[in-house]
Amino acid sequence: MRERIINTIIIIVIAVLCIGGTAYYFNNKDNSKNLSTSNKNVTISETNTISDSVDKVYNATVVVEGYKNDKLVGSGSGFIYKVDNKNVYVMTNQHVIAGMSKVKVVTMDGEIYDAEVLGSDEYMDIAVLKFTADSSKQAFTIAETGDSSNMEIGDTVFTVGTPVGTDYMGTVTKGIISGKNRTITVGGENGSSMTEVIQTDASINPGNSGGPLVNINGEVIGVNSMKLADTSVEGMGFAIPIELAMSQVDKLEKGEAIVRPVVGVSLADLDNIYLLYRNGINIPEDIDKGSVIADVEEGSVADKSGLEKGDVIVEVDGTEIKNTAHFRHLLYKHDIGDTMKITYNRGGKDKTVTVKLTEKAENE
Repeated sequence: MRERIINTIIIIVIAVLCIGGTAYYFNNKDNSKNLSTSNKNVTISETNTISDSVDKVYNATVVVEGYKNDKLVGSGSGFIYKVDNKNVYVMTNQHVIAGMSKVKVVTMDGEIYDAEVLGSDEYMDIAVLKFTADSSKQAFTIAETGDSSNMEIGDTVFTVGTPVGTDYMGTVTKGIISGKNRTITVGGENGSSMTEVIQTDASINPGNSGGPLVNINGEVIGVNSMKLADTSVEGMGFAIPIELAMSQVDKLEKGEAIVRPVVGVSLADLDNIYLLYRNGINIPEDIDKGSVIADVEEGSVADKSGLEKGDVIVEVDGTEIKNTAHFRHLLYKHDIGDTMKITYNRGGKDKTVTVKLTEKAENE
């Protein structure tokens, strides 16, 4: 009984304290402003920011929109690389504007311009656009180009682009150089080919194609072109080295086709069983790399050098050939008029010829 009385007393005391505390709060809330407070001004210093570098290229980046029958069917990115009194010049990817009946450029301030495609190249995946604007009345930011060959693996890079349409225009993503001189195979209307690219883990999403890959100094070192789209792969984007893109820009501005050397043969991969069977070509079982000659153009340098249908090209200038795309890649490193040493296998035996490259063969 005594314990129950004590417990009751304790409960009553706690209740009184609570009521008293509540009453004190309401009676003194108007005096709360008299309580002393201490405020501190906190300064945050960001030492790892790239904002200054972004500022150099941000307004030079544009959205490139492609239309068919006056309907918007696709978009990508691009960047302004040159301005004169009347025209603004934009670089983007060839696949962004391929097959479009009309192209428009949207600048970062929301202005929309009708653009003309001056020239493009499927192999490099580069296109040059021009739109008319009075640069004396309107200022346009020109992207400064750098040199990708000076970059090292691990160097900081970032991209500016427009993933998934204009709602996200001007998106900046940051990463590093993940690999240099990567060689990847891409498909095109004229067959597959290999090209050298810069690999980065900076996020490159649909719509970023054609935008700039930029170094920490705010200089463009590459043109974003593609990423590996695979559920098991993350953070593998690729960009065309800016030196390669700019090497042909004068021709593209003039609308001139970029003519590449050829030897005058039609080629097939070793695993293209149907094509080989259709052409009556049998390949020795011990040959697992190379490019098969499916046809030789009459009168071409290949014809004159004695190359024949069924020969398997296994080396170019001492470099072992992986497949047809690899052969084109090595071929396109040469200029018209250069000589190239071709090693081929015929009937199980290797032979070597030196050919002088020409500029015309429809099937190359």
